[in-house]
Amino acid sequence: MAIEFHARGWKIAGGARDANALKKLKQKIGVTSFFHPFDVSKSTEVENFAILVEKNYGIPDLLVNNAGVINQNAPLTKISAEEFAAVLAVNLGGIHNMIRSFVPRMEKQGHGIIANFSSYWGQSTAPEVGPYCASKWGVEGLTRSLAQELPSGLVTVAFNPGIIDTEMLRSCFGEGASAHEKPADWAKHAVDRMVNIGLSDNGQTIIG
Repeated sequence: MAIEFHARGWKIAGGARDANALKKLKQKIGVTSFFHPFDVSKSTEVENFAILVEKNYGIPDLLVNNAGVINQNAPLTKISAEEFAAVLAVNLGGIHNMIRSFVPRMEKQGHGIIANFSSYWGQSTAPEVGPYCASKWGVEGLTRSLAQELPSGLVTVAFNPGIIDTEMLRSCFGEGASAHEKPADWAKHAVDRMVNIGLSDNGQTIIG
């Protein structure tokens, strides 16, 4: 998505835990970008990132909360408390941390879009991915609640990216994931959908 947004003239700021991946992405996009390694599950690191983004680029018009992890396929009775908590800490707690740091800044500028990544499993379920399903159902509820709190000019949506051939999907589907859309192809229509989010979409689930 970052590459697709850049191709359309957007300035990009982003982060991830993998500093090497960010370095490679920076090399592809160039100077009109700012990337910084941080962990969305750690509120102090998120706030530091928000400060750096505002200093380098100002307050974002679009906040994309797409960080996500999935548990190893297993029945709930076989998933450790630590693994369950880790999935929720990133997929749901990470979005909360980003909202806490960025939304007050967006409120001051009087406009902005917050897109929280959900999933088809945010409105359905499957065996052996219970923690992931729980986190994405949580994203749907969190987004609807936030929508009721936002002032005029701001909008939030739960963004369902659909089914994409990613490492995460391969952890569930194995080689069967290769039958699904590739990320670069997906990004084209996903960005089309995202840049057309309007105030009337507030609190809705959008399919990318």
